[in-house]
Amino acid sequence: MKKYQTILMVFFLAFSTFAFGQNTIELTFTGDNNGQHVPIDSICIKNLTQGGAVTLYPDDTTLILVITGLNDPGKNSSDNFIIFQNSPNPFNRRTTIEIFIPGDQQIMFEVTNLSGTKLAALQTDLHRGFHNFSFSSGREKIYFLTLHYDGTAKTIKMINSGRSDHNCSLIYSGPAAFRQNQKSSNLLTDLDFTPGDELLMIGYAGGIESGFIDSPETSRQYILQFARNVACPGLDSLLYADIWYHTIQVLGQCWIKENLNVGLKINGTETQTNNGLIEKYCYNNNEYYCTIEGGLYLWDEMMGYSTTAGSRGICPAGWHIPTDNEIKVLEGTADSYLMIGSPAWNMVGFRGIDAGKNLKSTSGWQGNGNGTDAYDFKVLPTGYWYASYFSERTVDGGFWTSSLNSGSQAYYRGMAAPANNIARNAFDQPIGFSVRCLKDL
Repeated sequence: MKKYQTILMVFFLAFSTFAFGQNTIELTFTGDNNGQHVPIDSICIKNLTQGGAVTLYPDDTTLILVITGLNDPGKNSSDNFIIFQNSPNPFNRRTTIEIFIPGDQQIMFEVTNLSGTKLAALQTDLHRGFHNFSFSSGREKIYFLTLHYDGTAKTIKMINSGRSDHNCSLIYSGPAAFRQNQKSSNLLTDLDFTPGDELLMIGYAGGIESGFIDSPETSRQYILQFARNVACPGLDSLLYADIWYHTIQVLGQCWIKENLNVGLKINGTETQTNNGLIEKYCYNNNEYYCTIEGGLYLWDEMMGYSTTAGSRGICPAGWHIPTDNEIKVLEGTADSYLMIGSPAWNMVGFRGIDAGKNLKSTSGWQGNGNGTDAYDFKVLPTGYWYASYFSERTVDGGFWTSSLNSGSQAYYRGMAAPANNIARNAFDQPIGFSVRCLKDL
């Protein structure tokens, strides 16, 4: 099967010439459903840190990132601009030239013949990005097109196989998106990528979407998992701190099925502190509730006194505290109406339609608050600890994220009886909630 490669052109470091393969990360995608291959209809990759998106289609499911840094001091240097070879070349009377400029700037073109005689010129102000120009030939067989940008010049050679009695001309055609060697039929967006950026990757197959988030540092292959209501492939359960936990695959994400119950129980009148021990609260100071529902943890204690989103915290090795964005993926997966990546998930307060109902356990919730547990995720109504007191068991349940808002408050996901949706709120950290762990990719 012939494989095309879609290239996200994102420019970092200095380019004196376009050198494909320099500072690149190659990402490949395949679909799976618990060991069975799944043909993927399309894959959307969104940069949640800087914005922008690109979509891949079969058989175009390899993505090559050319790494860039928005804050790199060389980004706007004159060496970063590119003039791509005209296409087609040789051409018959008319051809297209594509350029990339790294900053808002005035550019100037000059067209000369073999003897160096100037035949045409164009000067215009452009914004950062890709731009197309159309060149129409005259009588010459060979033309040299020189682009002047920020005191630096670069030249390409164009070969004309046709003939015209008119003078040659060069006009601006508008913004453009780069095509790899004109092979890919997919027009690409200008997607910046810097190491550390969060990429949301969503695969679509047969009307089902599977998503996850990662910050790739090296080339790798991703398996878009379309399984649900089964243990994570190859990992049914794990032993951690003398307790057996089960796993559950929720399409693109592998979760520990139970709330964590790790550490030493302390009384609710005490405060969890950074003393080298993992400390937990058990509802009403009763170890029984920790055994059946997991412990309640302050955010700092859960994070191991780190503030880095996605940290392992008190999770087992190979697992981490989910980020705010990763739980948005879970919500989009579980909701019957709002998809992964919907802007609604960025709102605070209760959002969505029925994601909470589909994630909540089928028993234990007060009144008519029980869920359908459509994904075998079993969110329990554990309540919470606050200011030495325990409250709202059978009414409220949810879990921490590892993400802070723009201040010092940490994001949490809450579900309530009888609400069917999910609340995204940020709290001051001295409050005790449950903890779920998400498997590293």
